[in-house]
Parts: sequence; C-alpha cells; structure tokens
Amino acid sequence: MDVSRYPDDEIIAGVDEAGRGPLAGPVFAAAVILPLDFDHPLLNDSKKLSEKKRLILRDYIIENAIAWAVASVDNDTIDTINILNATILAMHKALEKLSIKPGLILVDGNRFKPFGDIEYKTVVGGDARYACISAASILAKTFRDEYMQKLHQEYPQYNWYKNKGYGTREHRQAIMKYGLSPYHRRRFCGFYFQGKIDFK
Repeated sequence: MDVSRYPDDEIIAGVDEAGRGPLAGPVFAAAVILPLDFDHPLLNDSKKLSEKKRLILRDYIIENAIAWAVASVDNDTIDTINILNATILAMHKALEKLSIKPGLILVDGNRFKPFGDIEYKTVVGGDARYACISAASILAKTFRDEYMQKLHQEYPQYNWYKNKGYGTREHRQAIMKYGLSPYHRRRFCGFYFQGKIDFK
C-alpha cells in the first residue's frame, strides 16, 4: 500500500466515507493526513477488517496522524439533497475541520466536488491502495458504528447495535412491525417498502 506516490513536499489528505447504504442514521466521512513513514501491518480497507482490528488501527491512526477529522450529515439532509450530495458534503465538512490545509486530496470512489482551490483525485478502490484513504475509511467506519450503537439505546427494537442501520432482514422486519424512527432515511425505506408502511 502506498503512503506517498506524490512529491515528498506535497501534503496529502485521504478522504473516505461510511454509511452510504443503510436505511437509518447519518453518513460519516473522515479526512486524514499521514506522515510519510506511517506504517502498520494491519492497515487495509476497513470493510476487510474485523471490528477489533479497526479499533486498534483507529487508536494508532489518531495517535500518529499529522491531522485527522471526522464529520457527518444526518438522515434528514440525506433525504433532502440525496445520498451522493450528502456524502460529498460530509467529506467537505471533514476537510474543513483539518488543522492543516492539504495540497492534494485523494478521495475513495469516482465522485467528488471541488473543495476550494485544492487539487483532488478520485481513486476507485483507493481504500485498498493508499494508506491515507484506508486510514480515513477506518475512522469514518468506527466513528459511525459507535454513533449507531448510541442510537440503539434509544431505539433498541431495530438492533442498530448489530446491523448499524443497514437493511438486514431483521431490520426490515422491525420496520414493518414498529414503523419508522426519526433516524430512518425515508427515501431509502420508500425504495425498500414501496407503500407498505407510513412515511409521514
């Protein structure tokens, strides 16, 4: 995995998201600037790691990163501006929170919008190729998971502690039984249920 493929004097921020696909909860994004000598044997795309390994890496990233930030956009905004725009907004919010301005932004995926005058590059599969994007994916994922576990305490019937808001069979059955919570994405649920529940 590459830490630096660009000139050594270029400050690179990796950006990634977590939570684009769930039926409930916010989308999270993280931005991370790593030192050139950053290394950890477990570092990889967050989706390929166990929860235990992600938490180990999160602590290591926070301790060793030059700068990092996490931001989120709530489900109501997702319903209003759609998930793609909400995801990019969360990414921009994370970049705004960085204590250091990067000279280049590496974004996982193939969609992004300009952030000020900073050059950016989208990279499909970037969370498995670039350490800074992988680090961002881990922070976004772990912070979102913790947030959904807190929401679980308020609405335990959906078992968000386990499914994190994704459309598992158990979660969909709970929606049919209990209806929607204030944290559900009505556009997403409308696609799944198509008139079978009340979306007011």
